[in-house]
Amino acid sequence: MLPELFGPDSVSLSLAGTTRDEVLGELVQLVQLDSRGRTTLQKLLRRREALGSTAVGRGVAIPHSRSLVVNRLHLAYGHHPEGIAYDALDGKPVHHFFLIVAPPMEISNQYLPVLGRVAQLVKEPDVPERLASLTSPEGFFDLLREKGA
Repeated sequence: MLPELFGPDSVSLSLAGTTRDEVLGELVQLVQLDSRGRTTLQKLLRRREALGSTAVGRGVAIPHSRSLVVNRLHLAYGHHPEGIAYDALDGKPVHHFFLIVAPPMEISNQYLPVLGRVAQLVKEPDVPERLASLTSPEGFFDLLREKGA
C-alpha cells in the first residue's frame, strides 16, 4: 500500500540540510510542487513542528500536514546520514524522515491510516537499522513491500 503513494523521485538517501527547516525544504522538494506550493507547504510543516516535534524516537521523524497545494495524498522519504537535532522524544538525532501531505478533504480518507502505518513500520526493531543501510530507492521500496507496509 505505501509504495504506491510515493512518486518516482520521492526518495532521497542523501539529505544534506543541517537544520530542521533545511531538511523540511529538501523533503518538500521531493513532492514535485511549483515554487508557491513548496513555500506554502514548508510554512505549514514549520507551523506543525512548532506545535510539537514529529520526531518519534529511534532516529525517525514523520512530518505531516494537510494542504490545498496537493490534490491527493503524497509521501516522501529522506535519509540524513549524519542525522540532525529535531527535538526527538528520546533526544537523539533524526536520520529518517517520512513526509506525509494530504489535501484538507480526501475521499479515500487515507491520511490518518497512512500516518499510523508509517508509525507502526518504524517501530519494528530492525527497520531503522535497515533504512540506514539502504543504497538505492529500489531497496527502500523492497523493504516496504517485505514489511507489508
